[in-house]
Amino acid sequence: MRILVIVVFVILIVAIIRQFIDSKTKNKGTRPDGDQKPKNGNGYAKWIGGGLGWAFGGPIGGILGFAFGKMFEDMNQGSLGQKGSMQADFNMSLLVLTAAVMKADGTVKKSELDYVKAFYVRNFGQHAEQYIGMLREILKQEINVREVSMQVGQYMDYSYKLQILHYLFGISKADDHFHPDEVDLITRIAGFMGISATDFASIKAMFVKEVDSAYKILEIDSNASDEEIKKAYREMAIKYHPDKVSHIGDDIRKAAEEKFQEVSSAYEQIKKQRGIR
Repeated sequence: MRILVIVVFVILIVAIIRQFIDSKTKNKGTRPDGDQKPKNGNGYAKWIGGGLGWAFGGPIGGILGFAFGKMFEDMNQGSLGQKGSMQADFNMSLLVLTAAVMKADGTVKKSELDYVKAFYVRNFGQHAEQYIGMLREILKQEINVREVSMQVGQYMDYSYKLQILHYLFGISKADDHFHPDEVDLITRIAGFMGISATDFASIKAMFVKEVDSAYKILEIDSNASDEEIKKAYREMAIKYHPDKVSHIGDDIRKAAEEKFQEVSSAYEQIKKQRGIR
């Protein structure tokens, strides 16, 4: 009798397990409201791979959540403060601010999109297509530039913020014309991120060429002595050295090398003008 009871009990347990598995199989890929999970959100969220840290929360996380749907939230649950990487946070921040600048003058120009595509192909290789796909989705979202920029300013290292500013000016110059609305937006982004006025003027001078642009790049007055100029160059070479951002990937290091070259070129220009040896 005892054996019979045990057998019946086992049969009931097996039946319950099978019913549970069948229900899970039928509901796979369906959201609670019965809609299928969005394909793009699913794919991009998986590609991000739960790698975000601080960018998962706050205004940036909100924009990404709206752009890519609930799958983004599901893939990143529990990642905050655990396995988030600075590179993933940097990349997502860059995408959101890219979208903000591209929309600043009311239209997304082909020249700007081509510049961004070229940047991502050059710096992110095989992942460029995924980044551009995500950018297209983010462009559809409303972006609170102040909140996003302040979030970046709070968590991002200063050297990374300088890289972002340099890149944003590159977008604005893509059509060989600086639209006032774009320059104004980039100026506000720099302020919200906590970039100093001298650093802002230095990076702006790399794109907006004026008579004293070389001096502005070195963050020094044109009346400075030769020794002061040499000292300024040494300080700038340290500030913008590519090794400062190399640990978040070779892609970002390449962008840093371009800016470092601008500093070196400015110094060489001044040396030539003054006959400094």
